[in-house]
Amino acid sequence: MLQKQANTLRFLSADMVQEANSGHPGAALGLADILTALSYHLKHNPKNPSWLNRDRIVFSGGHISALIYSFLHLSGYDISLNDLKNFRQLYSKTPGHPELITPGIEIATGPLGQGLANAVGFAMAAKKAAKLLGEDLINHNVYCLCGDGDLQEGISYEACSLASLHKLDNLIIIYDSNGISIEGDVKIAFNEDVSLRFKAQGFEVFEIDGHDFKQIDEALKKAKRSLKPSLIIAKTTIAKNALELEGSHHSHGAPLGSELIQRAKKASGFDPNKTFFVPDDVRLRFESAIELGDLEEAKWKAELEKSDKKDLLERLLNPNFDEINYPDFDFSKDMATRDSNFEILNAIAKNLEGFLGGSADLAPSNKTELKGMGDFVEGKNIHYGIREHAMAAINNAFARYGLFLPFSATFFVFSEYLKPAARMAALMKLKHFFIFTHDSIGVGEDGPTHQPIEQLSTFRAMPNFLSFRVANAYENLKAWQIALKSEFPCAFILSRQKLKALSKPIFGDVENGAYLLKEDANPKFTLLASGSELALCMSVAEKLNENNIGCNVVSMPCFELFEKQDEAYKQRLLKSKVVGVEALHSLELYKFCDELYIMQSFGESGKDSDVFAHFGFNIEKLYEYLLRL
Repeated sequence: MLQKQANTLRFLSADMVQEANSGHPGAALGLADILTALSYHLKHNPKNPSWLNRDRIVFSGGHISALIYSFLHLSGYDISLNDLKNFRQLYSKTPGHPELITPGIEIATGPLGQGLANAVGFAMAAKKAAKLLGEDLINHNVYCLCGDGDLQEGISYEACSLASLHKLDNLIIIYDSNGISIEGDVKIAFNEDVSLRFKAQGFEVFEIDGHDFKQIDEALKKAKRSLKPSLIIAKTTIAKNALELEGSHHSHGAPLGSELIQRAKKASGFDPNKTFFVPDDVRLRFESAIELGDLEEAKWKAELEKSDKKDLLERLLNPNFDEINYPDFDFSKDMATRDSNFEILNAIAKNLEGFLGGSADLAPSNKTELKGMGDFVEGKNIHYGIREHAMAAINNAFARYGLFLPFSATFFVFSEYLKPAARMAALMKLKHFFIFTHDSIGVGEDGPTHQPIEQLSTFRAMPNFLSFRVANAYENLKAWQIALKSEFPCAFILSRQKLKALSKPIFGDVENGAYLLKEDANPKFTLLASGSELALCMSVAEKLNENNIGCNVVSMPCFELFEKQDEAYKQRLLKSKVVGVEALHSLELYKFCDELYIMQSFGESGKDSDVFAHFGFNIEKLYEYLLRL
């Protein structure tokens, strides 16, 4: 019966790829036995995919999506046979790689390694949830199916290192070790001893035949009992039961062909002339997950009713952002925006139980320590070490878990190390907050390796993402209030150095993305700036006024929000000759500006004031530039 279930998964997957004439059948066929055996261990409710205490299953190799959708369909999730037939088609529930539009998909995967780090994040989130709500309410496991490609990506090492550190005994990784890559035998690029690697990281390691149901079942039982995170190395054959393509790298990313599929079905006892066929007894076995899941959830709800954690759970699920007691800043005081951000972070964390996060070993420099709030797992401070990429992917999982509002922090230039995970946060519209300090050439003595130049442009170019480069505590406070209620991930780009105090808006505000800070009756120039360059523009505008030259100044803390304003609002702000001023290579400002006064190179090492002057970001040089226009 198990073999019949597995073959049903195989041939549904093969039919899907063939119908779409696109996809990855090889690994799907190779993993069918494992997923069949795993189905008997999973605690989940197909009729309520968001039940809090369900087991999470992460398909890090997102290219096995045909297998995933076949499994979800058979298990009773809201995915029809017609959805399987529309695999990889526009507007379907079954896209090429898993996305959140599909019921039962925990997190979007595809870029290899991301899912494995997400699984670590889910396991960490579950440990934190159990601390808050109790192990009677949170006691599920996290399963991750991964392949050679996931383990070759550096993010997997970062994440698994943390999994061991935190003794995530609720994490079970199943490694599909089929020995094949797109280019051929995996040994041409990957020959390390994976077992020793994970044992060295503190994992319990099991090695099995990935097509032997008894071995798979026993390994899963042992992994669930283990006091360590577990890795099950499953030796499998890519394209299992696909006749002459079995074991071939040619099966990885192309349809198997109708004729071969027919012969393979016949050899396995299936009708070769039927496509998308599900035997009744197979459907009955898989769909038992519905009744079992309803029962498990009913037992959980009964436990919740007896618990004194119902109010806390409600606050975690539906945080009240209007009750946050924000700091009362003196807006006339010069202040680095990383310093104002520190006070805001701590105020939010004191008021919202689910707000937590950490820095890539830079909390004292990022000013992101949550004072007196303890370390993970007991507390809210997560020490990520020098693991920017894993940090962001783990926090994506925290954001997806349902109870938490995570932040990730590092120097802005090192956002490059986590960009793939930030992009996935944007793709999924996760409430994940990125704190990037040391935001420009103002980093000074650390030199060009640490001075971000092009980074802000890449974040501004990302859909579903808000980037706030704030100039003072007022903008910082407003930005956080917007971010907490936004449907998108947000970044806060903050200064290391003190910034001069500024007046409040005279027209518009931070929620508009840009606003008027200074206005003249007959301006010759409008200076558009953000962050540390805003005070410079105000000083230059005053000098122009002294020489009877009118100048408006516009602060633009959020390019993306300003883009969304109507034309009337934009025209109200962008009068006369508009000059964009940022100590970055911000070519996107040409969307609003006639001229740009920006960086044209990487930075230099020296005192921040000397570096700013060297690149022309002082009153005299900007003033002289404007007179030449």
